[in-house]
Amino acid sequence: MTLRITVDIFSGRPNPTVELDGKKARDFVQRAKPAKALKRGAMPSPEYRLGYRGLIVEQIRAPIRALPRTFRIAAGAVYGPELAHTIADPELEEFFAGPQGPAAKIKVLPDFSRFLTRQLRQLKEFDEDFERHREHWPHRPRCLCAPLYEPAWWNDGGQKQWHNNCYNYASNHRTDTFRLTPGGGQPGAASGAMYTALTCAAVGPAAMSDGLIANPAAHNRCPKEGHLVALVIAPGIDFHWYRKGRNGLWTHKPGSTPVTNIDNSGHLIPDPRTANRGMYTNFCTFMTVMHGHIKIA
Repeated sequence: MTLRITVDIFSGRPNPTVELDGKKARDFVQRAKPAKALKRGAMPSPEYRLGYRGLIVEQIRAPIRALPRTFRIAAGAVYGPELAHTIADPELEEFFAGPQGPAAKIKVLPDFSRFLTRQLRQLKEFDEDFERHREHWPHRPRCLCAPLYEPAWWNDGGQKQWHNNCYNYASNHRTDTFRLTPGGGQPGAASGAMYTALTCAAVGPAAMSDGLIANPAAHNRCPKEGHLVALVIAPGIDFHWYRKGRNGLWTHKPGSTPVTNIDNSGHLIPDPRTANRGMYTNFCTFMTVMHGHIKIA
């Protein structure tokens, strides 16, 4: 048996992946087997959340029938087609993230194991406090040049969703390369001026080299032409982008997960500067995307 496990935690950068074989893989799936069905009204799979969203597990050789070929483990629960259950071992994620677990081999950040453990705790706190707010989604247009909010077009559960990240969505430009190459949907990659640090000062100019226009004085106002986007940073960890919609509210796409119109508190987003952004604590700037004037790789 072989498992490919992706830590679904970044929005802009490709997520880290590890593989387990043989006994380690068999032990993992035994601990991940469904136990009790989640109660009605329990938190749904936290795919739209910024920060840690769970472990995506792919059975790539000798799969067991008790679990689908691909499933998600998050906050002690397992999600998949017609599957939303607690797991046999609710401490499985803590083991995975710990110093003796598979995450100890991941080197994308200094001491990734400790960082992931902190993110696990935050997801469990989020799970306990989760309550999706029912707020009005206005349809009256305010930003006539902005793209339509069409989540179903992006959230296909396949090529569009998996292979495009927050940068692709914000710029409304598909590359279909997010999971295939490290450069997919990366600011500056198409122009040969890719960012060299995960800071506002590095990612912003990289995006400008792709054709985005700095617009720091926008103050959440719609541009006369093109559409408004916003860059935020988890310092030294990752970047994330939002885009302003035709109705004046903001939407975003956390990594390869579905497009959403809510923040980490379950609220609509009138202004990304005041939204709950999780670990993306640095608001960098607004920028304008001129349709047809950008190139992203």
